[in-house]
Amino acid sequence: MNLAVTVGVTVLLSVTVLLALARIVRGPTLLDRLVATELLLATMIAAVGAEAAVHRRTSTLPVLVVLALLGFLGSVALVRFAAGEES
Repeated sequence: MNLAVTVGVTVLLSVTVLLALARIVRGPTLLDRLVATELLLATMIAAVGAEAAVHRRTSTLPVLVVLALLGFLGSVALVRFAAGEES
């Protein structure tokens, strides 16, 4: 059962990464690329969290917090940059 869940999560996360990368490459606007990048980061966080759950590790919690903080700060910075470009 554990192997089936691991394979299923891996397949779903891989499909999510491929779709996000496709949107990053094809996205016509900067905002589309920003949303796809946020999705890619959220997928990375989910993958690290799934790995921590499978191997029963709590030592990866700081990594998850740092990734979430970097994603938030990066998106705020890019939105401020995009808002400055439109004016």
